[in-house]
Amino acid sequence: MTAARSHDGPGPLRRAGRATGHALRAPFTGTARSIRKATHAHGAGESGLGKLIELHAVNGAGDVMITVALASTVFFSVPTDEARGRVALYLAITMAPFTLLAPVIGPLLDRLPHGRRAAMAGAMLARALLALTMSGAVATGGLELYPAALGVLVSSKAYGVVRSAVVPRLLPLNFSLVKANSRVTLAGLLATGIAAPIGAGLQTIGSAWPLYGACAIFIVGTFLAFTMPPKVDSAKGERRARLIDPQDHPHLPHRPEPVRRSAGRKRTRNGEKPAKERPPGLRSVGGSVLHGLQANAAHRALSGFLIFFLAFLLREHPLAGQSAAVSLGIVGVAAGVGNACGTAVGSWLRARGPEVIIATVLGLALSVAVLAAVFFSTLLVAALGAVAGFTQALSKLSLDAMIQRDVPEEVRTSAFARSETLLQMAWVVGGGIGIALPLNAVLGMSVAAGILALGAAASVRGLLGAARRGTPHPRVA
Repeated sequence: MTAARSHDGPGPLRRAGRATGHALRAPFTGTARSIRKATHAHGAGESGLGKLIELHAVNGAGDVMITVALASTVFFSVPTDEARGRVALYLAITMAPFTLLAPVIGPLLDRLPHGRRAAMAGAMLARALLALTMSGAVATGGLELYPAALGVLVSSKAYGVVRSAVVPRLLPLNFSLVKANSRVTLAGLLATGIAAPIGAGLQTIGSAWPLYGACAIFIVGTFLAFTMPPKVDSAKGERRARLIDPQDHPHLPHRPEPVRRSAGRKRTRNGEKPAKERPPGLRSVGGSVLHGLQANAAHRALSGFLIFFLAFLLREHPLAGQSAAVSLGIVGVAAGVGNACGTAVGSWLRARGPEVIIATVLGLALSVAVLAAVFFSTLLVAALGAVAGFTQALSKLSLDAMIQRDVPEEVRTSAFARSETLLQMAWVVGGGIGIALPLNAVLGMSVAAGILALGAAASVRGLLGAARRGTPHPRVA
């Protein structure tokens, strides 16, 4: 009997079990194959960019899990006045030290070009361990929550700096940097949108559960970081970038380029020995990149300001006919959709004429902020959130295009690391202003417009002048 059953193959129950298991797995395996196909399209799989896209999606999902846990603990669980004090304490303990550490992150990681995979994996593992540490503190409100949150913030920003430096090493053939960055950014946004409601659902189980989820996600990210191609750790020919233009700063010391020694000539006409020939180095990234960085700093400061100011304003004074949670959700969704649209448009435009694009979107954001200050309403607040997300994404992609165009490849990774650190510091400054400002809608929107006006005054004239003069570098295709 047993022999006959073995010849006939598995029994009906076993076949039914296998069919059921296959049916249950099919949606997940099919989704995974679709995601892999999308991230590895157009040569991204062969170049290694697909691996970075997947890693950044994991990073975004883990970060939003921690954000959900902290927001519920520090912000939503207590009355508004106490929440404001808690957030102020959070900023003082985490953001102030980060402001001091941020200038060190870029140069420090710039000195570790051969360990970029290890640096990204370390940033993931550190956040996994810190999430476990915070899981015990969110329930008790212990002070260990704040240094752990600072560690998460520093690790997250360190990952961002390394990721920006890695992208140029993973470009597929005939792939522009702006298109690569738009793919990476869009993957992070999509993962954030998927993970946010999951984190909110875990929060209903217990305050520590989103942090457990973040820990699991970051452990996966730790292993994914080491699957990146070895060329990520290559630093052949790289040099450190200086984000200044010596022609715009004549008071700074500037070495003239060395003189090439001609064959058979030992001295110059005045009898002095010429300087020894050195490999070409970066003396300037040009005015376009400098002014583009100033404009992006204004966008990033606006982002930090709106996050903190509107969080408290809408909790105390919800939008007309809406609850505080719904009001915050409307603005948050509008900002997320705007950011995704800006990323998609940036990839579609391919950043042709990036100086004009940056100046245009800065003017657009300033116009909407002025309208929100003069005619404060539900529609204009949501519009400002959407426009802020849209213009920040498109402006950052255009800055990336200018760095690719104007900065030599041998120093481009350094330029990305340093520019990203400066932009992160601008976000910290904007967030500090948002938490310190009184909860007055017109005053807040006026300050938002003022931040953008300062950025426009510092950058628009230089950007448009550079666009009129043109560039000796080829445009990004």
